[in-house]
Amino acid sequence: MSLILWTVLGYLLGSIPFGMVIARLMGLGDLRQIGSGNIGATNVLRTGNKPAALATLLLDSGKGAAAVLLARCFAGDLAAMLAGGAAFLGHCFPVWLGFRGGKGVATFLGTLIALHWPLGLGACAIWLLTAIISRISSLSALMAAAFAPVLAWAMGRSDLVLVCLFIAALIFIRHKTNITRLLDGSEPRIGRK
Repeated sequence: MSLILWTVLGYLLGSIPFGMVIARLMGLGDLRQIGSGNIGATNVLRTGNKPAALATLLLDSGKGAAAVLLARCFAGDLAAMLAGGAAFLGHCFPVWLGFRGGKGVATFLGTLIALHWPLGLGACAIWLLTAIISRISSLSALMAAAFAPVLAWAMGRSDLVLVCLFIAALIFIRHKTNITRLLDGSEPRIGRK
């Protein structure tokens, strides 16, 4: 029963659409009508408002981390993994927005940092390195997601491989249109409005 409770709480926490809240508070309009229509930090950045994008990044990653840390504190590691995976699911398919949410990259990274900080930092490093080289956010996310299960295994955290595979699979599914644009060379670069 406790595991179910923490999974539901993780989902509800992950469902909070911080990008939309910040965009509205800062007068940037409805994110679903801007750029890619996504509710995450990359699309907030397309409005040209860097502080709003940074706030979205921190809050979206923070909700994944908070779900993990709260569940671990009160119910242990298994609850933490379930809550983290559910928070990621909540960001991608939020109940408050008719299950049409973001792509979950910031929530994914925050969740991994809270589950096992070396793994999370490794995924962040892969994202950052790919972003520096390619200047393409989606490619950076796909690379970090693809390598997360491998990193978990290499770091001796086989218990985290399954949650990493679950999140990676959803990231690839959520980036379906990005993958198409990457293949045809039309994917926009970081910082483009």
